[in-house]
Amino acid sequence: MIDRALYVAMTGASATLKAQASVSHNLANANTVGFQATLSGTVAAPVQGEGFDSRVAASHRTLGVSAAPGAINQTGNATDIALHQDRWLAVQAPDGGVAYTRAGNLQLTANGLLTTASGLPVLDQGGAPVAVPPNESMLIGGDGTISVVPLGQPPSTLAEAGRLQVVEARTDQLVRGDDGLMRMPAGADPAPPAAGNVLTAGALESSNVDATSMLVSMIQLSRQFEMQVRVLQSGDESARASNSLLSSR
Repeated sequence: MIDRALYVAMTGASATLKAQASVSHNLANANTVGFQATLSGTVAAPVQGEGFDSRVAASHRTLGVSAAPGAINQTGNATDIALHQDRWLAVQAPDGGVAYTRAGNLQLTANGLLTTASGLPVLDQGGAPVAVPPNESMLIGGDGTISVVPLGQPPSTLAEAGRLQVVEARTDQLVRGDDGLMRMPAGADPAPPAAGNVLTAGALESSNVDATSMLVSMIQLSRQFEMQVRVLQSGDESARASNSLLSSR
């Protein structure tokens, strides 16, 4: 019995540390534009291997990504966009593939390339990086269309310069990678393009992390870890006492 208690407490403490890391990651991104909180939990996992099925481990599991919408903040910036529910902006990932994000704080490089705040090229409907020509002003429409007034021309010369690739997919249909970007699962069909009004221009979606609940979770996990360590200490003391009694015979 002591052995089982030690095993459960040990794996539980390990899972709690991983859960604390997940909560810390959420808290660190409480002010990150378009960030969606990671959902995680602890589950019972039978230990596989030789011998009797008498051991059950506590295992930390990432359960997915929160689909709760973040607050929309008006900025008035021409390159800021807030994507509507279940809408994702296609970007070129560092590995060259297509990935999706809800971070709408876009920026223009000196060469006119439209990128995310982290420098990832934003893709157009054809899958090519969006390049905006020199202009007097730029406007992003609700359907993702980019319109510009050419440099040196009057406002009446407003012309279309491209269109953002915005796709439609539920959060649970996508998988978040280690780089924080969302992708379709391996072998799945590409996400379909979103039609109609897909975004709000001049606004940003804030992180959906609830900092208060995350802080409460961190306190609860800390107390849980302390109790698990106490179980380990108590089990060790009981084992020492049992060994002492046996050796005294």
